[in-house]
Amino acid sequence: MNSQPKVTLFLLLFCIPFLGLTQDFQITGTLKDGESKESLGFVQVALFESMTSVSPVVFSDTDEQGRFSLDAKKGNYILKAFFIGYEDLVLENINVNGNLSLGELEMESDAENLEEVVVQTSKMPVRASLEGITITPENNLANAGGTLLDVLRNTPSISVSEDGSISLRGSSGTNILINGRNSSLTQNLDQLPASAVEEIKVINNPNARYDAAAEGGVIDIILKKGQDLGTHGGVEATYGTRGRSNAGARINHRTGAFNVFGGYNFRNWKGVSKRSSVREIFEDQERLEQNTNGSEREKNHNLNLGADYYFGDNVLSYEGVYQYGHQFQTNTLYSQLSSLDPDGFEDSYDYVRRNNEDEIDEGLDNALIFEHNFDEDGHLLRVTASHSYRNQFKTQNIEIFGNTLDPNPTNLTGQEQAFTDEVRNITVLQADYIQPWETGQFEAGLKSNIRKFDNDYRYLRYEETSGSFIEDPAISNQFLYQDQIHAGYAIFSSAREKFEYALGLRGEYTKVDTYLKNTDEENQQRYFNLFPSVQGMYNLTENHSLKFTYSRRIDRPTAWRLNPFPDITDSLNIRRGNPDLEPEMINSFEVGHLANFDKSSFTTNLFYRKVNGQLDFITIVEDGISYSQPANLLSSQSYGLEFIGVSELSDWYSLNGGLTLFRIAVDGSNIGEDFTNSGFSWNAKLTQDFKFPFGINFQLVGNYDSPEVEAQGRDLARYSVDSSIQKSFLNEKASILLSVRDVFNTERFAGETLTSTFSQDFRAKRETRILLVTARYNF
Repeated sequence: MNSQPKVTLFLLLFCIPFLGLTQDFQITGTLKDGESKESLGFVQVALFESMTSVSPVVFSDTDEQGRFSLDAKKGNYILKAFFIGYEDLVLENINVNGNLSLGELEMESDAENLEEVVVQTSKMPVRASLEGITITPENNLANAGGTLLDVLRNTPSISVSEDGSISLRGSSGTNILINGRNSSLTQNLDQLPASAVEEIKVINNPNARYDAAAEGGVIDIILKKGQDLGTHGGVEATYGTRGRSNAGARINHRTGAFNVFGGYNFRNWKGVSKRSSVREIFEDQERLEQNTNGSEREKNHNLNLGADYYFGDNVLSYEGVYQYGHQFQTNTLYSQLSSLDPDGFEDSYDYVRRNNEDEIDEGLDNALIFEHNFDEDGHLLRVTASHSYRNQFKTQNIEIFGNTLDPNPTNLTGQEQAFTDEVRNITVLQADYIQPWETGQFEAGLKSNIRKFDNDYRYLRYEETSGSFIEDPAISNQFLYQDQIHAGYAIFSSAREKFEYALGLRGEYTKVDTYLKNTDEENQQRYFNLFPSVQGMYNLTENHSLKFTYSRRIDRPTAWRLNPFPDITDSLNIRRGNPDLEPEMINSFEVGHLANFDKSSFTTNLFYRKVNGQLDFITIVEDGISYSQPANLLSSQSYGLEFIGVSELSDWYSLNGGLTLFRIAVDGSNIGEDFTNSGFSWNAKLTQDFKFPFGINFQLVGNYDSPEVEAQGRDLARYSVDSSIQKSFLNEKASILLSVRDVFNTERFAGETLTSTFSQDFRAKRETRILLVTARYNF
């Protein structure tokens, strides 16, 4: 008999025990909510060799029914389950000696995390806190089909000017962030669609965690990324009068280990405008009357995408935003120069200036964020690196028609061209560390903000003799701006039964370099400042609290304010920068009362702000030409009262709004007596929501801004009313909305300037009464 079968049988019998050592066994189970008993899907489950092991032996996610299955070799293990909003589930001494069923396992809710989730998903469009207010744009019908500027126009204590600049409680100095970071994309807020915004935080008196920049405070724009488990998203489309359109979509997919999200928005917007101004120079007995007709069209593409990877106690995130915009604009300026003296020149001098602009804006924002959570709750380290790029290229073709008010080609007397190529780069490196202590919490961080702006402006005139455009070196210029702000901060906070407080100190070293290439002029600034902050709250009862905040702040002059070369779009009204500007230094105080109830909240704030070296635009007239430029005034003071309320008065009626009353006193006596002014101003915003049967919602929004003083005059009142009606379908997953903005066509901008040498008034009216239809679907 052949011995080979015997040998084979012997080897198999010998190896069977050892084969068992390498066999994998299956560990199964089901995870449920400890209170509701509902299945928990997409929970991360892992086996560890011991409690101190950093890396798991094996891990997986539960399915939609909460079931999990892990394959492991024979041995003793620790099983852990991790899920946001729940306490970690830990099972020790899992003895694997064969297939093992753990049955139903329950996870307990983390009360602290659940409370945060409730706050974030609140349906209130405006929420108040110790730091300020938070706005949820999607909960306000008036924002449908709009941009970030439309959202801010409907926000209490905020005013938006004709050129899109933002004011907080009468201060135009604001630090605008995207997802908590400095970004060049904030240069044009009208390119960011309201549908891409998750929420907006307005912090009037920020603590040392935030940059000390900006007199008025911080506006932090949080973009949508989606955190719900599974796959979710939505689409939205808007069409309105004059062929305006807006379309967008967003989606996110979340598992226990990954979250991937993205959104796209296309905007095609058109509009017309009119502007008029009258200037009188007393000594020269001269009157200049100007009227401008404008039309514009812009096409914008906005793409945001990102991902979160959850591994162990760590989260690695990427966030990106890409913007591309193309704008066409035509402004035709009619000017009449005449004499106020009956014995002066008899004939007026007339001319027309038509400016055709073609502008392309492209921007890209990238950020990488790493966050590590230590074993102790609230103990974390966060590191962020981001870069923001923006390129603006504008072409201007200007036609001049002299001695006439008829812009007929036969009356053409001159042609000009201008090219602006501006590149902005912002790099931010930041690290934040938070550690809970027995007596409170310690927080510290480092941040470097590095910015580079390159503005290349070329100006050309057409020469009949050569038949070509010749560059004018006296006007063309290239302006380079670079700054570095290196900062460190520390905050200690503590919360008792009735009293909680936070003490912070921030130090910032600033390095600024400017270079005007044409004249070889350099300007350098180096300085270091300390910025303390104090926040305190005393809880009188469960519903009522008193708060106090203080911060020292700085408002540095922007790059375009420092560029001395003029903007000559209108040759009789020129705007130019001032390279000698110095930063403002601000001390800001606030005392307030918070009242929070189940269906309403009310906030009352008293505030005071003292600004040394107030930055303001002043106008001077030389040789019949007015020059508008920024200057450092001696100081300014503002104080006032703010009231913000949100209330659901019944199941069918709710309202929210704000009222801000303040007085501003501007002291520009260091420049001249004409630059000192004071006055009282106020603004009010009220939103009313009505819920009718059959899924119909109706909303009215009213805005009023009273006249407001400046160094040499005042801006006149602005007011408007918007209305919207919405019908919901498919269990509120789908809706159709009809809205009319500026129902009574009253919104306009106007101002008056009066000095001892001249007076100047202006009126500006855009096409603001707009009808929009918006369709939405969320899944």
